[in-house]
Amino acid sequence: MQVLVTNRFPKRMRLLRAGEFDRVFAARALAVDSSIALYGAVNELDHPRLGLVVSRRIGGAVARNRWKRLLRESFRLSQGELPALDLVCIPRAATPPQLAHLQESMRRLAARIERKIKDAARRSLKETP
Repeated sequence: MQVLVTNRFPKRMRLLRAGEFDRVFAARALAVDSSIALYGAVNELDHPRLGLVVSRRIGGAVARNRWKRLLRESFRLSQGELPALDLVCIPRAATPPQLAHLQESMRRLAARIERKIKDAARRSLKETP
């Protein structure tokens, strides 16, 4: 089934429930750079989904909301290039980087997570008698 990729961010593209976040964290597929940490897990959908965790450690409400807006926008603009994974993004720096930098980080880290998941699946197949 062909999915039309639009530059929207509807509810079907978001992680909404605590159980969905727990499943992603339990998968333990993590990639990190200087600005964000990205966790990922396989989903049975044909598109990526995004969840955000922006703690008070980042700053006040204004700073946290700025991070969330930038992360949502970078996901929205990059979603056609991301693998079909459930992703949870956690900011690591107090000041958010430029949007273009976040887009590149998200694409690069998601690709790294996808490779980790595929490598782990290959290893588990080899170990099964």
